[in-house]
Amino acid sequence: MTVLSDQVRKRGLNALLVYTFLMVVGFAMLMPLVSVHFVSNAGMAAAVVGGALALRQITQQGLALVGGMLADRFGVRPMICLGVLLRAAGFASLAFAGDALTLCVAMVVSALGGALFEAPYQAAIAALTTQETRPRYYALSNWVSGIASTVGPLVGVALLHVDFQIVCLAAAACFALNCGIALWMLPPLASPEAPRLTTHRLALVTRDRRFLLFTGLMMGYWFVAVQINISFPLLAERLSGNQDSVGIMFALSAGLTVLLQYHLLRVAERWLSTQQILVLGVTIIALGVGAIALAQTFAAFLVCVAAFSIGAILVRPTMQNLIASMANPQALGTFLGFSSLSLALGGAIGNVTGGWLVEFSSTRQWPQLPWMIFCAVGLLSAFGLFRLAPRAREAT
Repeated sequence: MTVLSDQVRKRGLNALLVYTFLMVVGFAMLMPLVSVHFVSNAGMAAAVVGGALALRQITQQGLALVGGMLADRFGVRPMICLGVLLRAAGFASLAFAGDALTLCVAMVVSALGGALFEAPYQAAIAALTTQETRPRYYALSNWVSGIASTVGPLVGVALLHVDFQIVCLAAAACFALNCGIALWMLPPLASPEAPRLTTHRLALVTRDRRFLLFTGLMMGYWFVAVQINISFPLLAERLSGNQDSVGIMFALSAGLTVLLQYHLLRVAERWLSTQQILVLGVTIIALGVGAIALAQTFAAFLVCVAAFSIGAILVRPTMQNLIASMANPQALGTFLGFSSLSLALGGAIGNVTGGWLVEFSSTRQWPQLPWMIFCAVGLLSAFGLFRLAPRAREAT
């Protein structure tokens, strides 16, 4: 691998911060409104829309391993460019989806794009940072994501008052811009001394028992985390009586990220190890979701969203740091792509289950049921990560 100067590294990492902002804005202005638009405005069943979201999730994250292996083979930059262009095409086609079939097709196209760019994007961060600078950069990157997550839903809700198609096209434009950023500002990156055979890279992953177990346990976290895109928006609209509440919910979550991300993580690092911070974050998320079972008003619901967001602030950068640290440098893209299977499976099950449980609990008049189930899954995941922590520490 070509040795990169500090100036080239800094330029690439700064470019990735801009890339991150546009990526999150594009996603956040559209994806949270999919369930609201297609259920409330297009008249589709919540379970159908949840199924489409699950299809996107499992396609993108399930094929992220392929994107990672292709990045190891052809380089990070080409795969990012191809992926963001496909994502732009998928979001643009979502503007013209009028039934369940076209909705699913649009979701699959956008998912294929995500599968191609997600692991290479993470591999670029891992390659451009060092063991010492990586935790701080992930914290900064998540802080930028928080700002973008604040802006995105507010822009999406504002554009939704004009037309849902405008939301889709604006989101697509964000990803198209990212192609230019990746093409002109990212340096060429390749895995150092990468094994030539793709099967060899994959074997490095499958022989790493600790990494496999960690990936499996993170499925429980993602099962709960994806509820913010399916169950949360539906409950927010139900409690408040209007769709603008979805934007308020995401603005609160993102605002807390902007205010607390960097400083809260620094405080936590003084007292806890990386693995302990991860366990604490997953536990807070689980308890925050479980408390929604007691929320009778939109204000009470927002308190629970705040707890959920604080847990996510702790989880995201520590999870990214652990995955990058546990990955074998000889197959960086493959390891990072494989780690996406936790989101693929856990997120897909969470999306389908979330949509179904909302309808089932409403029919049976058991409003607390979904949130109790989500809480239990999250706590089980946290317990498993707690037991795994000593082993994970050896790998970092």
